[in-house]
Amino acid sequence: MLLQICVLIRVDLRPITRNNLDMLNRIIATSPTWFTVPIRLALAAVMIAHGSQKVLGTFGGSGFNAFIGGNTPFAFMRPAWLWLALAALSELVGGLLIGLGFLTRVGAFFIACTMLTAVVGVHLSGGFFASNRGYEYPLSLLAMAVALLIAGGGQASVDRALSRGRR
Repeated sequence: MLLQICVLIRVDLRPITRNNLDMLNRIIATSPTWFTVPIRLALAAVMIAHGSQKVLGTFGGSGFNAFIGGNTPFAFMRPAWLWLALAALSELVGGLLIGLGFLTRVGAFFIACTMLTAVVGVHLSGGFFASNRGYEYPLSLLAMAVALLIAGGGQASVDRALSRGRR
């Protein structure tokens, strides 16, 4: 949900300045920790698979046109095709960014927004357990995304190589 709001913000096309580079450095800054690697790889595998089902129609998925033809969980999400397209692309692109450890926080933000919407808008009424279409599974993915939002990419990430370890 937050992702969709953020996408509607105008993109600034001014030349790159020192302030812009400072912001990029803050986004990619990460610590030399290894705990993020298994979280990144697991979340990336799940989100790339789910995103490619929705965007590419792979792994038995319905494909992009069928997915964006559905309904959104909240009435304010109009036009529905736009919000559903953003959700599908957030899963796929967010998963790719997290898997590479490149702009990890951006990818984690994409996924966190999509999973928060899934928890509150789709699965909350099913109770906790996934066997009843509950929010257990998307909540776990949301927690993984939030952990990466906080920690960054960690070791073995493009972010770490670009930031040279600055935190």
